[in-house]
Amino acid sequence: MREHIGFVGLGLMGHGMAANILKNGYPLKALAHRNRTPLEDLLSHGATEAASIEELVLASDVVFFCVTGAPQVEDLVYRKNGVINHCRPGFILVDCTTSNPNLSRRIAEDLGAEGAHFVDAPVTRAPKDAEAGRLNSLVGAEKSIFERIEPLLACYSEHIVHFGPPGAGHSAKLINNFISCGYTALIAEGISLCFKAGVDARALYEVMSAGGADSGVLRKMVPPLLQGDLTGHKFTLSNACKDVGYFKEFADGFGFESYLAESLLTTYRAAVEAGLGEKMMASLVHLHGCYPPQK
Repeated sequence: MREHIGFVGLGLMGHGMAANILKNGYPLKALAHRNRTPLEDLLSHGATEAASIEELVLASDVVFFCVTGAPQVEDLVYRKNGVINHCRPGFILVDCTTSNPNLSRRIAEDLGAEGAHFVDAPVTRAPKDAEAGRLNSLVGAEKSIFERIEPLLACYSEHIVHFGPPGAGHSAKLINNFISCGYTALIAEGISLCFKAGVDARALYEVMSAGGADSGVLRKMVPPLLQGDLTGHKFTLSNACKDVGYFKEFADGFGFESYLAESLLTTYRAAVEAGLGEKMMASLVHLHGCYPPQK
C-alpha cells in the first residue's frame, strides 16, 4: 500500500510538487493556505484537506514542507500540537523550504529522539518546472531514509542529488542561491547601466549569451526584460533577501569571510525597503532608476 503523504505550503513551487505526488498515485492530504485556489485544485483531483498540522501529521507517513523560510518551519515543528508533539517512530518530515542548516540539524536530532526522521530536500528551478515534474532536489538525509523517500522526490524532480546527512541539502541550496542571486544582481546592474549609458542592451545580450558571461539566469531574465516583462526570473526579491541572509549566517558560522555576501545583502535589502519585495528578480533594475516599458 502506498504511503500517505501530507503537504504544507501550496505556493508557487509547492502546488506543482504536491500535484505531481498526487498524480503518481499517492494519497495526499494538504493544509490550507491563505490562498485556497491551489488547494481547491488538488481537492478536485482527489486530495483531502487537513484542518491542522496535528491532523496532517497523524494522518500521514511522510509530510512535506514547502513554506516561506526557517521561522515558519520552526513554528510548524515546535508549536503546541506541532510535528514534534505528534510524530511517531518511522514518520518522516521532508523540508523543501530554503532554510537554515543549523535548524535542520536540530530538528533531525529532536525527531530522532522520537524515532522519527528528517530530510532536507530544497529544490531549484522555476514554478513551471514544479508543475512539469522537472525540479532539481538537493537532499540531506541518512542513506536508508533517502532510499525510502527517493521515489517521492522523483514524482516532481528531474535530478535528485544526495549531499549527505540532514542539513547537507540546505547547505548546498544556500550556496546555490547565493551564486544565483549574485548573477541576478550583477546582470540587473549591468543592464541598467546599458540603459543609462546608451549601450545597446540587446546587442550586449547576444554577446553575453554566446560567451563566458552566459548563464541560466541571464537567459531567463534578460530577453523578457528587454520586452518590458520583469517576471522572467520567477523568484521574489524578498525571497532573495532572505536566502542571502541565510547564506551570510551560514558562512559566518564557519568563520568564512565572504567578500560579497554583505554587498549582496545590502542590494536585496534596499530592494525590499523600496517596496519591491514581492516583485520578481528583474525588478532590481528599478533600484537604478530604470523602468523598461511594461507590457
